[in-house]
Amino acid sequence: MSDRIGHHCGLALVRLQKPLSYYGRRYGDPAWGLRRLYLLMEKQHNRGQDGAGVAVVKFDMPPGAEYIKRIRSDKHNAIERVFDTVMKNVDDLTAEDIEAQSDIELKQRCAFLGEVYLGHLRYGTHAGYELANCHPYLRTNNTASRNLALAGNFNMTNSRQLFDQLVEAGLNPIGDSDTQVILERIGYCLDREHEYLRATMGPGSLRAFEGRQLALETSRQLDLARILSKAAEEWDGGYVFVGALGNGDAFACRDPVGIRPGYFYIDEEVVAAASERAALANVFDVEPDKIEPIPPGHVLIIKRDGRIDTPRFTPPLPQRQCTFERIYFSRGNDPAIYQERKALGRNLAAPVLAALDNDLPNTVFSYIPNTAEAAYIGLVEEIDRLNCHRRVDELRQRIQEGTAGDVDLERLLDGRLRTEKVAHKDQRLRTFITHDAARSDLMLHIYDITRGVLRPHDTLVVVDDSIVRGTTLRESIITMLSRLNPRRIIIVSSAPPIMYPDCYGIDMSQFGRFVAFQAAVALLEERGQEQVLEEVAARCQEQVKLAPDKMTNPVKAIYEPFTLQALSAKISQLVRPPSLNWSGEVQIIYQSVDGLRSAIRNHSGDWYFTGDYPTPGGYRVVNTSYLNWRAACEARAY
Repeated sequence: MSDRIGHHCGLALVRLQKPLSYYGRRYGDPAWGLRRLYLLMEKQHNRGQDGAGVAVVKFDMPPGAEYIKRIRSDKHNAIERVFDTVMKNVDDLTAEDIEAQSDIELKQRCAFLGEVYLGHLRYGTHAGYELANCHPYLRTNNTASRNLALAGNFNMTNSRQLFDQLVEAGLNPIGDSDTQVILERIGYCLDREHEYLRATMGPGSLRAFEGRQLALETSRQLDLARILSKAAEEWDGGYVFVGALGNGDAFACRDPVGIRPGYFYIDEEVVAAASERAALANVFDVEPDKIEPIPPGHVLIIKRDGRIDTPRFTPPLPQRQCTFERIYFSRGNDPAIYQERKALGRNLAAPVLAALDNDLPNTVFSYIPNTAEAAYIGLVEEIDRLNCHRRVDELRQRIQEGTAGDVDLERLLDGRLRTEKVAHKDQRLRTFITHDAARSDLMLHIYDITRGVLRPHDTLVVVDDSIVRGTTLRESIITMLSRLNPRRIIIVSSAPPIMYPDCYGIDMSQFGRFVAFQAAVALLEERGQEQVLEEVAARCQEQVKLAPDKMTNPVKAIYEPFTLQALSAKISQLVRPPSLNWSGEVQIIYQSVDGLRSAIRNHSGDWYFTGDYPTPGGYRVVNTSYLNWRAACEARAY
């Protein structure tokens, strides 16, 4: 994605199934689990660059000893900074230390050695970028089973409503960030679960216990599925949470629509969960089919005593997994995602060939950024296949007609496509300057070009995974590519145009920033149909006081008059820099929604393309976002 856009956070949970001494004997490393956590976080580093955090829970610690601990960083290279501290004293352990010291002694010596680990990679979308907003969040109590460490990849559309409910319940939550609200909500239900267990009569009643035994039995009987079911009754959003209690219970839960991804792996040594399947498969060196998705609306529970279950905790809803995960956010080394991205490229071959009028000898294919590489491969392979069939048909015809000369035969037999790496991103360059003129100048140097690979009469086709705002195209890429002096530049987006806000984890909730929306508004104005904008505003205003489940999406009327081709043509004009000193043509080709669905068959979450939201809160957000745009208000729509 050439446009900078908010990301999805990354999660990791590692729960050891054996004592630390087992890993010391087998691997010579009692920190084996801690190193798995580090690897899971590094292999999901693409998911978060704003901060990182780790929490640990230690089993069977003596009274007075620390049994739950957390560290976070919001600095550059946050993972490395966190693990510099986490591994303190661990790497100093000798073989003799590992052999001679008990698990308890090792955990007392090394602050972050334990049996349950949580890891989080943050990409901020709402609450800011300070250290206080980094996960895991921690809720402390002097009863072990009431301590809670929580990390999430999520956004709630109704966090303000959830905050108000906590206040009405008599709580005084500090901060109203999504994560703080969810932490307090789960913590509140955790407290109620303790009270419920101690008040319940009948078999298994706790009335026969007191003191330490009462605390232990309460801890054993805690029902995490029931706690989360109560906590999630009013949640509206996309989420995956991983958490751990101070008593050693751990969990990973996923929203009932399946918007956010979550996977887990179990063997005799470890239970692990993460945001991406490929990370788990690579870290534990197993085939991807050994990694299971957390079923939507279910929670993976690992009790302190080793019991494992995946019960449902929310009522079922139609599944709408996020397609952006497949297009862009997740790493492409997951075999299914890799094939889907190639299919996205293949589906663009026909419109690209039509735009080129099959003039392949005078066309160079490339891609920007690296996440578009798989779609680029799919596009080139399919164009090559179609071109091969065309050349074979022409060759047969010429042979039948007896008109195939040596020059024709050589041309038809040598039909290789011209593919080049025309741009290289400078990973070290950061556009931190806020002054517009200085930042625009710096943006021009984000990519370095490969000169000498194009001729003046060539067309340059560049694959991008998606075009959201168009700002990077306009401020950097088009100008940079024009310096290669092609006759024409065609930017091919493997995703359809983003037309509607997302409110489930991606930071794109403002209509005015979508280049597709800008194009639709410009086309309405050109056709003298500005009244459509007024009519949509009136319909949105009528719905302000409605419950979200009664709302619709009036904004669809703005796009309805236009074909994908008409919208793309206007976007082509908008992304061309007005001061560009180059006479060539810029053309944008977008994926169609049908092409997206045929490529990514098992993920139907496409609300940012279609305006069809998976939860009621999405319709409230789209109405609010449009009214904000009409009022020139930059406020967040949820």
